[in-house]
Amino acid sequence: MTESRPSLADSAVPQRLVVLISGGGTNLQAILDACSRSTDDPDHLAAKVVAVVSNRADAGGLARAGRAGVPALVLERLPGERRADYDRRLTELVGEYQPDLVVLAGFMRLLTSTFLDRFGAINLHPALPGTFPGLEAIERAFAAWQAGEIDESGVMVHHVPDEGVDDGPVIAAESVPFVEGDTLASFAERLHAVEHRLLVDAIRSLTPTGVPS
Repeated sequence: MTESRPSLADSAVPQRLVVLISGGGTNLQAILDACSRSTDDPDHLAAKVVAVVSNRADAGGLARAGRAGVPALVLERLPGERRADYDRRLTELVGEYQPDLVVLAGFMRLLTSTFLDRFGAINLHPALPGTFPGLEAIERAFAAWQAGEIDESGVMVHHVPDEGVDDGPVIAAESVPFVEGDTLASFAERLHAVEHRLLVDAIRSLTPTGVPS
């Protein structure tokens, strides 16, 4: 029998976040920083990161979690392991921390319904809705700009209700225009700055149940 998502109608704020990562964790850092701000700071995020999980042992974000005193966990996929079996193990691990919301912040795996039927999850993607889904979105957008096909890209945060690739209901999106003389590095730097802010704003806009307020 499939476990349903927990009822959180009476959950206390701050909401409990589990963040899934695969890399350096700069977006994780933005969340950690916002949570640690004073409650009278307008940029404060009334939430708590209760665990960080990576599918890669070499992910730099694990050290960021450790410095913040947050459990930093590694769950790598076993050789030949089916996606659903990995997600079952991930579900058990994440479930131990009873999150109100799971945040995919550079988590480079597609989750199956085994996981998504249990938890409310949101994902950060470095492109505008309906554009450049999947890997290397920044690089593909930059190439399209160089080819004269687009004049902007952007960032979105969306719900992850199913196994679709970067196509869930959008919570927030923001354009990032290209400028004359842009390099891939300069464009990526501006886009990442938007990512850090937009992700925190999107989390802030959600109630503890993960539903837009």
